[in-house]
Amino acid sequence: MKLRPHAKTHKCVELGRLQLEHGAHGLTVATTVEAEVFARAGVNDITWAFPLDPGHIARVRRLAQQTGVTLRVVVDDLATARALAGSGLHAWLKVDCGYHRAGVDPSAPYAVEVARELGREQGLVFDGILSHSGHAYRTTNKQEAAQVAEAERGVMVGFAERLRREGIPVRDISVGSTPAMTAAQTLAGVTEARPGNYVFYDRTMVLIGCCAPEEVGVTVLASVVSHQPGAGHFIVDAGALELSKDAGPAHVGPAAMGAVRGAPELTVATLSQEHGLIRAESPGVLERRFRVGERLEIVPNHSCLTVAHFDEYHVVRDGQVVDRWKIERGR
Repeated sequence: MKLRPHAKTHKCVELGRLQLEHGAHGLTVATTVEAEVFARAGVNDITWAFPLDPGHIARVRRLAQQTGVTLRVVVDDLATARALAGSGLHAWLKVDCGYHRAGVDPSAPYAVEVARELGREQGLVFDGILSHSGHAYRTTNKQEAAQVAEAERGVMVGFAERLRREGIPVRDISVGSTPAMTAAQTLAGVTEARPGNYVFYDRTMVLIGCCAPEEVGVTVLASVVSHQPGAGHFIVDAGALELSKDAGPAHVGPAAMGAVRGAPELTVATLSQEHGLIRAESPGVLERRFRVGERLEIVPNHSCLTVAHFDEYHVVRDGQVVDRWKIERGR
């Protein structure tokens, strides 16, 4: 089975190249800017996994022609499928596997109608069907995530069989989210997976049992800027514009806007634009600790959103900064 990681998590050429060196078949992106960045960096097989509207066809077609990249777009609309005719692009049909955000209902006649239009391959290549098990983030443990993964697999393999019976070719079946792919027991019939968050993980992934705390690969380095004597909290210079306002998994674990690495007794309680308020159960926990100027690492609730607020990574090995990598966060 092929791995096509979702690069929206890291938005970084160096990390994308590392993933390809370690066996990834291509990359997935969320925006046309990301597609352009990775195409011009030499990635030759890219899926833009976002519902296409016809106004973008000319731009992505031009990018594919200029760079020679195999550029795959995602469609769940009949009119858009018709508009793709003659574009020369590759196309996936987006299928709703239970997340209920986007994608055709695989049980509906409309799904077959859109697939049939794409399957005619009138100046395009129909790659197959694609889904995203985003509802796996709502689970509480790996067992539940495995059930989501199996349900996604069942929906997609069953729909592919239905299309093939209708005479519509389905070359590939692409699935995935990090929680589902981490927990999946079997992926028989599936040909490609597209997890993204796994490259870093985050506090949410820890709380739903997807990874261990020590496996989280990205943190925000923050400085203590205010700590009043006797207070049960202190302030750091990492607020909503650094950590995002993703509240994490409300269905599991304590409510918090992040975690302090190595200090489970602390909670990132609230965020304003540039201020982060970190609270302890009692002032005594903080006595003679976390003085102004001290630094700490904050584990974000959602690494994908947090990374998008920064211009570069400081790459750390054995406690030393060894490199800086650009974050391509253009819109």
